[in-house]
Amino acid sequence: MHRTKAVLTLLSAVAFLLSPFLSSGFAGFAPDQFPIAQVDPPVQPAGYAFSIWGLIYILLLAGAAFGAIKRVDHPAWDAARWPLIASLLVGAAWIPIANRSVFGATVLIWIMLVTAVLALRAAGRDDRFWLRTPIALYAGWLTAASCVAIGLVLAGYGWLGGTAAALLCITLALVIALSVQLARPDTPEYSAAVLWALVGIIVSNTDPLNVPVLVLCAVGIAALGIVAFKRYTATSQA
Repeated sequence: MHRTKAVLTLLSAVAFLLSPFLSSGFAGFAPDQFPIAQVDPPVQPAGYAFSIWGLIYILLLAGAAFGAIKRVDHPAWDAARWPLIASLLVGAAWIPIANRSVFGATVLIWIMLVTAVLALRAAGRDDRFWLRTPIALYAGWLTAASCVAIGLVLAGYGWLGGTAAALLCITLALVIALSVQLARPDTPEYSAAVLWALVGIIVSNTDPLNVPVLVLCAVGIAALGIVAFKRYTATSQA
């Protein structure tokens, strides 16, 4: 069973990596996928921030390959495999669904987030670079992306204005991020991915200037950065 799970994790990572190439790709939700077109929404990071996916894909594949070759029976790896497999398989199907259904994509990305966080929580402390770092970056970016999806739905369907939706969903992302980082203080890479997203949101809200969103992101960056640094330092010294 251990070997089967290790191989399934590797195959899931391969499927996840190939998904953009085997589909039409995903360049963000189209403005006309919403009743109220979402053109430059304040909740969404600047386009360059999405380049983090390249790093995440590569690290997830490398980590899964390392685990399948070197850590088949290792309990620190085995505990994280089922939730990671679930997250990656849902992720492999996400792009085709996102190009057709905003609501479907929003539900799926939250499933990806929950299972990724479960995988991060279950992963042992050994082999940080190969095991925890890929999952942490993946879960951190999903924390931001899932909240962005909620913000786009709220604004796109007129349930909240763009700025109000952004403020609510950035706050939600910060609450989740702080909770996960406190639960997994030995892996600040998780917070690094969330911070990357917050900086991207700041960049996207400088023109046109959106002061409330900028202030919230700045406060969030400071709070999350301090918590991640202090908790990691305390853990390293323990």
